[in-house]
Formats: sequence, C-alpha cells, structure tokens
Amino acid sequence: MAFKLEASRYGQLTYTRVYQGCLRRGDSLKNTRTGRRLRVPRLGRMNVDKFEDLEAVYAGDIAALFGVECSSGDTLVAVNSPMEKCSMESMFIPESVVSMSITPVDKHNIDAFSKGLARFTKEDPTFRLKHDVESGQALVSGMGELHLEIYAQRLAREYNAPCILGKPKVAFRETLLEPVEFDYLHKKQSGGAGQFGRVTGILEPLPAEMNTQVLFSDETVGTNIPKNYVPAIETGFRNICEKGGCLCGAKVVGVRFRLQDGAHHSVDSSDWAFQLAAEGAVKQGERPFI
Repeated sequence: MAFKLEASRYGQLTYTRVYQGCLRRGDSLKNTRTGRRLRVPRLGRMNVDKFEDLEAVYAGDIAALFGVECSSGDTLVAVNSPMEKCSMESMFIPESVVSMSITPVDKHNIDAFSKGLARFTKEDPTFRLKHDVESGQALVSGMGELHLEIYAQRLAREYNAPCILGKPKVAFRETLLEPVEFDYLHKKQSGGAGQFGRVTGILEPLPAEMNTQVLFSDETVGTNIPKNYVPAIETGFRNICEKGGCLCGAKVVGVRFRLQDGAHHSVDSSDWAFQLAAEGAVKQGERPFI
C-alpha cells in the first residue's frame, strides 16, 4: 500500500509497505483503484537523508519507489497474481473544514505557484484545491487556518511564489437537536395522472461519533408503501440533506431517517412523488436543526 508521497531531491518518492510476497526492481504492478499498470524502475530505503538502493523488498518492509504514479492509500498488486482483484481498505481522509482564496503576489510567478500547489495537493490528501467558476478564484481547503498558512509559507520558501490567503470560509453543518416525528403527504393534481406519496416515521440525531453520516432505515411492514418506492424515498432524503437545512443552507449531517409507514395511490404514485414526499418530510422537521 502507498501511504505517503514526497517530492525529494531524488525526485518523486512513493513510500509503500509490503504486506505479502516480494517486490523486485523492474516488477510490473497494478493499481487496484485505477486499473492502470505500472513498472517499478527503482526502489530502495531511506536512511535518514540518504537513499539506499535495493534489488528487492519483502513482506513487512517499508520501501520507497520511483516513477510510480499513484495516490496515498492506493493498493498495488503484482500483475496476473491471485490478489489482482483485491484491495486493502483505503486511508481515511477527513473532510476539509476551512476554505480560503489563494492568489500569487506576482502574476509572473503563476507557473511556480501552480506547480507548488499541484505538488502539495498530491502529497497531502487533506489539502485540496478547486477553482470557483463564478469568481475565477483558486480556493484551497484544509484542516484549519494554520494548515493553509503553512502551505502558503512553503510556496514562498520553496517556489519563490509568495501568495495572499483570503478570508476563511468555514464549512458549516446542520444537524438535529432531538428526534422528531413526521407525517408528510405530497399530493398534486394537474390533469391526468397526478402525484401522490405519503411517508411517516422519525428523524433522529445520530451519536456524536457518527455525526458526519446520514443514515436511512426502512422499517415498513405491509404494502402501504410498495418496496419499489423505498429507494426513491431514500434518494429524496439524501438529496435534501445535501441541499442544506433551514438555518444557513449548510449540509445536514448526523441524522437518521426511519421510514415506518405511509400510503400510495395505484395511479398517482411514482418514484418522483415519493422522492418529493421524503424531501417535504425533512423540511417538516427543520425547526430542531442547529
């Protein structure tokens, strides 16, 4: 598994740990995430700041690879091996909490500025870069203001590309304070087949250790809501959580949607009607959101 990328004086290094078998210089590997094949032209071991070339490494060893295109957390396996379709659990990468605009002080340094950002985002999966289409600004996201300031300092020090960080944009989230029951009917008639979907159940907060998740559970019994409509109800719930709550329009997280009952119409019910019913049910319980 590749667990760290680093641009050193030796070039691009990919630090890996060998979990099974033997890896030799010149071997062909497959990246299980991308499906791409790659060759290991050189491998070795770092000893403080010195690189020691190796011909082979074995299970349990930590090695540095050259010329390997991959990302942190990727699983690399031998081509045509029995493990070719297996993949290890990837690294947990937390969601960014702060975003700031970033611009170079001198527009003539844009190439060095871009090169540095590309390198940092590759090395650190918690440091993200995106471009705002509306404002035309480059936005960097990370785990805090200090995290972003460190990379701004490195741009100036390592690439001679001093930059300016704009005001931080905090990624707010909304959640529930307490469980709330819902009973929502979506009904619309406009000539021909209408729209009908009714959902009842409970919206409840999740434990603190699960406060980044949104969960859905189908607890219905009987045929009041046919099972083929349940996926549409879950889609409606997840869509409205992504769109945001009533306080500041931030994503809704840390909640569970427990579908317990409802009603359908033999003619007017559809996936779309039940999706809208689920969205309406979440809006109905908006008041306890924080």
